[in-house]
Amino acid sequence: MSAAKKKTAPGDPLSRHPQALLLDLLRDMVRIRRFEERCAELYGETRIRGFLHLYIGEEAIAAGAIRALAPEDAIVATYREHGHALVRGVKAEAIMAEMFGKQAGCSRGRGGSMHLFDAATRFYGGNAIVGGGLPVAVGLALADKLQKRSRVTACFFGEGAMAEGAFHESLNLAALWQLPVLFCCENNLYAMGTALARSESQVDLTAKAACYNVDAATVDGMDVIATHEAMQAARARVAETGAPGFLEFRTYRYRAHSMFDPELYRDKAEVEEWKKRGPIHNFTERLKKLKLLTEEAFLEIDREAVAEVERAVAFAEGADWETPEACFADVCTPEAAA
Repeated sequence: MSAAKKKTAPGDPLSRHPQALLLDLLRDMVRIRRFEERCAELYGETRIRGFLHLYIGEEAIAAGAIRALAPEDAIVATYREHGHALVRGVKAEAIMAEMFGKQAGCSRGRGGSMHLFDAATRFYGGNAIVGGGLPVAVGLALADKLQKRSRVTACFFGEGAMAEGAFHESLNLAALWQLPVLFCCENNLYAMGTALARSESQVDLTAKAACYNVDAATVDGMDVIATHEAMQAARARVAETGAPGFLEFRTYRYRAHSMFDPELYRDKAEVEEWKKRGPIHNFTERLKKLKLLTEEAFLEIDREAVAEVERAVAFAEGADWETPEACFADVCTPEAAA
């Protein structure tokens, strides 16, 4: 039986998926991890500047969720969006060049780490404003509804955004107007440096969505299969009904909020405890126990990811800066002819 069609033994939780998909999910998580580890090194060398927010520990969400979307669906993300862009199909070279601020970047070097954008893959952000992407997602979904296009807009945001007025306004309008938006909350427990219980009187995030009559569910965001299946089901429901949905992915970031963060707000023992649930390690072990992955196959996946990242770094280093003459392009609307 070919790798594309081989499945696990009946009764196993992974048996619902082909081996090829399982390996693709693993490959995506490893690609994200290696890309971000390299970015951290480059930032320490001041070759990447500005802000840098790493997704390390949360890879199962981007890998599992985005593979459940259709190519015509739109994606709106946060400033921790490198993994989402990679899985969506934005080239690693274009992302890395953007990190370097080079003209060959996906945002022409003008956005940097927090503002990745690629219209070809319908990847609409990167948004540095907490909660800023939610109204954008509602607008994209409204446009699709008015144009009678069968699409879903997936909007990713952190739990800190749920304290913003934009969250409540967006869910309210999406529910009132019955718009096909899938709101995806990546709850890593700390909005910057503040624990959820210190900032929210209601820590059941699905209750906040449900109060706007939005179908809501909680998912283990450290399990790539749970993430993928939940996203598949929610996406299908939103596409069928045209009504919004909400998913809370419970996860944990292993690195600080950003490279500037001294990380004084959480106990190191807590971080180590969460690392036992690491999405890459645990998924790899499950695949090995089911004889769907060997150690050599895993090492080859890792080698491919490292090589991809190094090609991206070489591309970014060799790319051109935007010329001073081009800096005002797209800033002002051209004057109308007299």
